[in-house]
Amino acid sequence: MASFLRSIAVLLCAVLLLPEAAQALWPQPRNLRTGSSALRLHPSFAINVAVPNAPKDLRAAADRTRALITSDKLGRLVVGRGVDDLPAVRRAKALSALTLRLGSTSGAPRPIATEATLPLGNRDEAYSLVVPADGSAAVLSANSTLGLFRGLTTFAQLWYTASETVYTLDAPVAIQDSPAYPYRGFMLDTARNYFPVSDIKRTLDALSWVHINTFHWHIVDSQSFPLVVPGYPDISQKGAYSASAVYTPNDVAGVISYAGARGIDVLVEIDTPGHTSAISKAHPEHIACAEATPWATYANDPPAGQLRLASPATVNFTVGLLSAVAKLFPSTLFSTGGDEINARCYQDDAQTQQELGGRTIAQALDTFTQATHGALRSLGKTPVVWEEMVLSFNLTLSNDTIALVWISSADAAAVAAKGFRFIHAASNSFYLDCGAGGWVGNNPGGNSWCEPFKTWQNAYTFDPLANLTAAQAPLVLGGQQLLWTEQSGPENLDSIVWPRAAASAEVFWSGPGGNVSAALPRLHELGYRFRKRGVRTIALQPEWCALRPFACDLTA
Repeated sequence: MASFLRSIAVLLCAVLLLPEAAQALWPQPRNLRTGSSALRLHPSFAINVAVPNAPKDLRAAADRTRALITSDKLGRLVVGRGVDDLPAVRRAKALSALTLRLGSTSGAPRPIATEATLPLGNRDEAYSLVVPADGSAAVLSANSTLGLFRGLTTFAQLWYTASETVYTLDAPVAIQDSPAYPYRGFMLDTARNYFPVSDIKRTLDALSWVHINTFHWHIVDSQSFPLVVPGYPDISQKGAYSASAVYTPNDVAGVISYAGARGIDVLVEIDTPGHTSAISKAHPEHIACAEATPWATYANDPPAGQLRLASPATVNFTVGLLSAVAKLFPSTLFSTGGDEINARCYQDDAQTQQELGGRTIAQALDTFTQATHGALRSLGKTPVVWEEMVLSFNLTLSNDTIALVWISSADAAAVAAKGFRFIHAASNSFYLDCGAGGWVGNNPGGNSWCEPFKTWQNAYTFDPLANLTAAQAPLVLGGQQLLWTEQSGPENLDSIVWPRAAASAEVFWSGPGGNVSAALPRLHELGYRFRKRGVRTIALQPEWCALRPFACDLTA
């Protein structure tokens, strides 16, 4: 192994002397050097997993990568789509193999899925990739199977196809890469509208291709409760849209397995105490102001309904429900929500007023939260909450509780001032549903509350450390983009998410400060490659512009 590392170091030093090229990699590696030589793939190109006792999901990832490289058939985004490259490509050396190597580990290497669900901060996603120009074997090395998987997704983006020949023009390639932030997520709401498991899995594939490592599954809400929870089957039986619009424990296990094999942790959210109206269909005794009208008096969106947080019976019910859900998900993270709690709902609920017994709503919420979070901690979970739980109430939250900053990115500084770790999920940069007009009925001319449309440029130029001190910077775990689905379903899932969600993926992998003009050609290529892989991304410009980088810049 020592001689191998010395040879890699020599090759890296040689390649680092070469000028950096405009590689179409997304996210951009944090240390990338390329040359200007053509290199083609040999027809018998193989990915060799030189890892003793290699886990099955690593071997499967290598097989998928090889299949993608040969099936992408992406023509280079230039006029002629790469036809003019062929003379140089035909003279080029041929790469026969990529070898995967794992650094020294104690015991058998862990599966990608195991590495992906380790606590934040314990996941090693770093990798090194060297692709020589002379046809000798390329080498991908890492200290974890998760790092090898990240490197595989990068390697697969290096290649174009012309006249059935797979090639690159940028050999040699040397990459040393690791993420700037440990959390890079995407949230999908499957309660406003239901998404089949097949759509979720296609989205997981796309997330993995841009190094997103967390699928935040906002699985239930007031409108529907599609999760079938062991011990609580009546909630989904009565609270889901239909018997076919549910996620069974087998469905959940399938999503978790599929995500884990792609280096993605599944963070489930059961929002409490608000956003719980659907539970009233099975357990009306636990829900205050269920479907009360006018709904806007009692909730931020219909139907109204919140858990009776002052009721000991409801607290016990919620503890049991969350514990049962937590046992379905191996992630160390679990979101209990906590956003948009409506005070009027509790003021007008006679049972809640009686059970408060002189306490304030905030005091009852504190007791409720200590009970639910305590139950989750006993199962090894770290609670994740929306920002109001930190900023709006004087709650007893453990210091390791993680906050999602969503109302405004300006609130990050206030969360940091309280010493909590947090995830950027701000509506002013990362809400993918904004700008489609209002969805509330009988509201002529109404717009969405978070107008305007959030462009990829908005997310790409986001500064995770804005308004924070140097001492507060370590509290930033990363960020995510979010799709609330009042106006989305399987029909427009791909087009509303991609390629915009890739913008934050690069910000939180490569670091902030990207140039949108320089990034656009790479994002074009990502979109075209995604479409080759069956993900229906939107076009960002006319194809004329995509084939002529920078020709459509405003100052061109």
